[in-house]
Amino acid sequence: MIPIGDNIPTERFPFVTVTLIAVNLIVFFYELSLGPELAGFFSANGVIPQGVRIEAFAADPRELSARFASSLFIHGGWLHLGGNMLYLWIFGDNVEDRLGSMRFLAFYLLSGFLATGVFVLSAPDSAETVVGASGAIAGILGAYLVMFPGARVFILIPLFIFFPVVSIPAVFALGFWFLEQVISGTGALAATTASANIAWWAHIGGFIAGMVIVRFFGGRRQRFQPTRY
Repeated sequence: MIPIGDNIPTERFPFVTVTLIAVNLIVFFYELSLGPELAGFFSANGVIPQGVRIEAFAADPRELSARFASSLFIHGGWLHLGGNMLYLWIFGDNVEDRLGSMRFLAFYLLSGFLATGVFVLSAPDSAETVVGASGAIAGILGAYLVMFPGARVFILIPLFIFFPVVSIPAVFALGFWFLEQVISGTGALAATTASANIAWWAHIGGFIAGMVIVRFFGGRRQRFQPTRY
């Protein structure tokens, strides 16, 4: 299932959402130019759980904080980038519209930090490099669910040569997404296959963090007049 839109109109241009998408695209094209140096770029700017320790943070909190921030703008491939930017575009504009641009940016970064922290706690001995905006975007999904549970999300369902679009309540669309993360994350804890390399627990942590902290940023359940199609 692929989300392609929702029925909530926005009142302001989503400046921060568009800027975040642009920055992620610029960084990705820079990654493409690195060639064999890409692995070193990932190691230097991503988060490696094995290296995140209390004593390491105490020794150089700025370096680890910078890694937590930079990792949110690095992606491992076109699908990784495209999926994240699609979700950011569809759900980010509404959350930004209600929180305001600066509060939205702070919310986005904090959600990403907390999501990465949850993943580090779930796999403290992992030597894999954690990169991607999905934890922060999961926070946006959690905030969206809190503020717009009655919204409707338009979902594209690829069925062989047919591509029907259905409209379902956000509470079901995002609830199903979260359930999928929990099931996959639970399985990944004991997995040895490549699927274990997906940061499911960053998604889970980001989603829950978003639901909780959005209230401190002024996000409450919204009454809105939906756009009808």
